[in-house]
Formats: sequence, structure tokens, C-alpha cells
Amino acid sequence: MTILVTGATGTVGRHVVDHLLRAGLKVRALTRDPAKADLPREVEVVGGDLAVTDSLTAAMEGVTAVHLINFSGNDYAPLPNGREIVELAAKSGVRRATVLGGRAGGGLERALAGGDVEWTLLNPVEFMANTLTWWTESIRAEGVVREPFGGRLSAMIHEADIGAVAATILGRGGHGGRTYVLTGPEALTTVRKVEILSEAVGREIRFVELTEEQARDKWRSEGMAEEFIEFLVTALGSTPEEGYTVVPTVERITGRAPRTFARWAAEHADAFRP
Repeated sequence: MTILVTGATGTVGRHVVDHLLRAGLKVRALTRDPAKADLPREVEVVGGDLAVTDSLTAAMEGVTAVHLINFSGNDYAPLPNGREIVELAAKSGVRRATVLGGRAGGGLERALAGGDVEWTLLNPVEFMANTLTWWTESIRAEGVVREPFGGRLSAMIHEADIGAVAATILGRGGHGGRTYVLTGPEALTTVRKVEILSEAVGREIRFVELTEEQARDKWRSEGMAEEFIEFLVTALGSTPEEGYTVVPTVERITGRAPRTFARWAAEHADAFRP
């Protein structure tokens, strides 16, 4: 049984690979640049671009199950070739697929719903790993986090738990036609998140709450597009209920409670130290 993991070197994909290997399954990893892929020796690494259907033919050959992402590029835009991917997967004999959702659905989900491949959609809330993207530089340089909406709640999820859910479904099946929201074990405010990270790093980290306008100015100065700034203001200032409501999906599927942010912070503490 060979399982193809797309986005295999990404934040979630690498964890999918690791969990599949621990389960004793054969893994094929798709990446745009195989020469730069830092993956375990036993993984079969193949080149290809999920947004270019013709580049996926060899990768799909002999595959039983596939982990897909529903977006392409840094803008997280829906894949333009979702129907073609599903047709190729079915033609290649793929029986099962998990799909990691981005900001919006598209043709991939519609094609799966109308096809013969058993599918499961995974919609995680905020990744704990986003903390590295947003806060590392200011914490290392100044010991400070500057953000709006300090009281915002988030049921953040450890990226390893997303990988564990995907790997379990790919290996065992039994979740066809399901859409799952994935969360961590608790909902934390931004202020509390800073406190936990400070404890893990062993250094005081100050939180400076920005007004919405100050946040907009900061993000513009960092080169963010206006469309993305509007997305952030909406996502952070009016977080939908599912973003802060804890659900038991991770434990129900994997048999293990999801990891806490305190654990994530301890694992990544060195990244925030000067």
C-alpha cells in the first residue's frame, strides 16, 4: 500500500509523512524540488506541482491513497485543476483521499463529491505553527509581541495532530464523505498565548495591544496586500465560532488527546530565543 503525500515538506505534510512511516506504511512524497526535500531515507520522493496535472502522472501511479491540499501558492488560492486531479487519481486506482482545506474550497472538493474516490475533508482552525511566522522576529529582537485583539480566543491546533488525523484516515479508512473541523484541546486568548510562550522561553515577553488602525499600518509597512490585511482584520477581529470552539475530533480519530500549546511552545522555545 503506497500513500502519496502532496505538500510533503510543508508544515502539515511533513507530519503526515512521519505518522504514516510510524504506522509502517509506504510513503511517496510529492515536492516541487526533490533535491531540497529533507525527508527520511525510506520515503520515495518524486517531483511535481499539484497545480500542474501533467506533472502528477508518475506520482499517482500505483498509489492507493493520497493526501491533498486544496490550494496552490502562497496566496492559498483554490487549485484551478481540481477536477483533473480527481480524474487522474481515479484513473490511477486511488481509492481514498484526505484534503487539507485552506481559506476557501473550490473545484477539488466538488470533483471529489461527484467522483468515486473516498474522500475526507480536514478543516483545521489556526495552526500553532503560525506563531513562528508572526512572532519570532519581534520576540527574538525585542522580547515583545505587537498585535490587535488581545482578548481574541483561538482553539489552536498542533500541526502534528493534523498530520496524525490525516495519516490515520489514509491508513485505516472509515471516514468517507466526512468533513471534520480540527482543534486543539483548549481555547486561548492572545494574551494567554504570549504568557505560555514566555514561560517556555524562560524570558519575559511583553504584549503590546495595537488598535485596528495601528495593526493595519504595521501590516502595510511589512508589505502585505490590502486584500490580505482585510482578511486578517476579519479573521482576528471577528473570529467565527468554529475558530474558538473546542471539538473532540482529534481524539476520536487518533485515540489520543490533542497536544496543548504549552507543549508546542516547549518544543519550539529555541526559535524565540536571541
